[in-house]
Amino acid sequence: IVGVALSALRPRLSTMDLPVMPPVQPMLAKSVKGVPAQDSVDGGLSYEPKWDGFRCLVFRDGDEVVLASRWTKELTRYFPDIVDAVKAELPKRCVLDGEIFLAIDGRLEFDALSQRIHPADSRVQMLAETTPASFVAFDLLAIGDESLMDEPFSVRRTQLEKALASAEAPIHVTRTTTDAEEAERWFGTFEGAGLDGIVAKALAKPYAPNGRTMLKIKHARTADVVVAGYRLHKPSTERRPLLGSMLLGLYADDGNLQHVGVAASFTEARRAELIDELAPLVATDLSEHPWGRWQEASAQADSRLPGGQSRWSGGKDLSFVPLRPERVVEVGYEHMEGDRFRHTAQFKRWRPDREPKSCGYAQLEEVAKYDLKDVLA
Repeated sequence: IVGVALSALRPRLSTMDLPVMPPVQPMLAKSVKGVPAQDSVDGGLSYEPKWDGFRCLVFRDGDEVVLASRWTKELTRYFPDIVDAVKAELPKRCVLDGEIFLAIDGRLEFDALSQRIHPADSRVQMLAETTPASFVAFDLLAIGDESLMDEPFSVRRTQLEKALASAEAPIHVTRTTTDAEEAERWFGTFEGAGLDGIVAKALAKPYAPNGRTMLKIKHARTADVVVAGYRLHKPSTERRPLLGSMLLGLYADDGNLQHVGVAASFTEARRAELIDELAPLVATDLSEHPWGRWQEASAQADSRLPGGQSRWSGGKDLSFVPLRPERVVEVGYEHMEGDRFRHTAQFKRWRPDREPKSCGYAQLEEVAKYDLKDVLA
């Protein structure tokens, strides 16, 4: 979503003259199951928390600062508070890889962070004051006139710690460890502060733009949820409709079915099969559907309903095909953001043995709280 919102930005004129110049695609990670052993990679591994924010490369050349997203689009105008912090806390000439995050009450809040991407400058300035963001650095690509791109991570990390030794909040350096058991403990506890998992980096490898040379370990969970509607896939035609995404719900304590996310990864053949499979459940009377008020602004403000317009939707049709909430599906998910799945859920299997009304929030694993300041310590 953020990538789409940023795609309309045009590059601006720059007088920068750094040894590493934008655009630079950040180094990426591939998913693995379980924290890898220290000796599983030649030269060993460094482990660090996986932050849940906006990936950001910081380019600073004196008073000129560019904040670039994972897609190489500029974030600069949306985070004047980070620009000010960069000028106050970072070396005069440097290039950093890191993450912009926003914390409320000791926990990362991605929804609040996403509000910072707004077209109105007045809104951007207000949010910078009321919900200031922070930046955590986890790699150093250049310092002064020297590029560190070809240096091993062990050297880049040492240089990063040295360069930011005196930096203060809201600029941080992520913690690291070479102890796999310590990384396992972080994996189990840091989620309570809203973090995403663990990242492992090869100590002996250079920086690889757009290369999946890092390893990421994320939480994997399942939940039984109610299917209460679906949206059509874009290539659908009247003669050959295809299911795009299932709309998923969980019952809250007040008895209302809350929209918690979608499941969307299906083959084309399966998309066609699901249209036929779900056809008997199509609800013809929206007034009797739990999300029948989805078009009302007041209903969108009061509860989680699909179909609401936002600055991301650009006026496109977000209507859905309502289904009687009679079928339960088991889905895989990583973690919750408030009362919703943070990412798209993965279809696992139908659960004909479950009653829809039994699918509530109580089944979800409750993560013990952990204060973010202890992660940053």
